[in-house]
Amino acid sequence: MKEPFTKFFGLAEKEQDQVKQIPVEEILPSPYQPRTIFNEERIDELCQTIRLHGVIQPIVVRRKDRIYELIAGERRLRAVKKLQIPTIPAVIREMTDSQAASAALIENLQREGLTAIEEAHAYQKLIELHDLTQESLAQRLGKGQSTVANKLRLLQLPWRVQDELLKRMITERHARALLALKEAELQLQVLNEILQRDLNVKQTEERVRKLLEKEEPRKKAKRKSYSRDLRIAVNTIRQSIKMVKQTGMEVEANEQEHEDYYQLVIRIPK
Repeated sequence: MKEPFTKFFGLAEKEQDQVKQIPVEEILPSPYQPRTIFNEERIDELCQTIRLHGVIQPIVVRRKDRIYELIAGERRLRAVKKLQIPTIPAVIREMTDSQAASAALIENLQREGLTAIEEAHAYQKLIELHDLTQESLAQRLGKGQSTVANKLRLLQLPWRVQDELLKRMITERHARALLALKEAELQLQVLNEILQRDLNVKQTEERVRKLLEKEEPRKKAKRKSYSRDLRIAVNTIRQSIKMVKQTGMEVEANEQEHEDYYQLVIRIPK
């Protein structure tokens, strides 16, 4: 997958790239690193490999004033630091902030180990950096649009839920079950139950279903009363627009009905 990734994001490797040994102490961490939690056991395993065979794949950096900024190879750099090796093989690239961010995100997305929430943040950042739709991002990454959409929906959850997902205290399927609850208070309530009672995914989905059934009668009653008020409000606005039009002004009105609200956009020329 590496070639399509780099090609579609304009990050193709250059044939003239040369590997140089640069001082570890002169390398700053990447500010665009999506991975926030590193498995120390994996770092120790990598240390053992480097101790025996050296750093086989060079890291990628870019110049930042008189020092360097890491683009790809965080785990290798951490392992080399842990072994107290003074230098590390690196490829030095010229990149803008946007290119460096994209490269760091994509390099991590190609590897296993990102949590679902880290992956979601990486997708969101790539969408912002390249002004993409979910569909175009999915095509560039070689993933299904539903996969990308489901990951991005996790960002709608309260920060505490996202944090537990980041720490792997709950699974992605637990988190996706919570999305059915629209109120953050209920989502956090069920989260506490998952953690305290060690609920599995099936039990969580059942708990969410019961809460939704409990909420439905109250929602229907509220919707019935609100609908009457809504009709009165909308009819009043329509009558007002009609009266303004009778004065000769060209008023445009666009009405759209959504699940949670009714939208009226009125445009009056100056």
